[in-house]
Amino acid sequence: MNPADRLREHIREHRTGILYDLMFAVVWVGIVSLLFDVVFISAPLWAYYLCLLAGVPGYFGFFWSLDAAKRQQPRR
Repeated sequence: MNPADRLREHIREHRTGILYDLMFAVVWVGIVSLLFDVVFISAPLWAYYLCLLAGVPGYFGFFWSLDAAKRQQPRR
């Protein structure tokens, strides 16, 4: 199997996961950028990058809690 076929197969298997990852990243970067453009105008650049980096544990925490909430719901 060539690399292009493997990539297509991977995308086909993980389509919704890739879409959720991309949506979370776009929303996170958008919110942080908006905050630092409007609210924290004079904040240092390292604080901006630190807030962007906080998206990594934020991502895992969000999806972990979402998964936990789904497991607690009764089955129908």
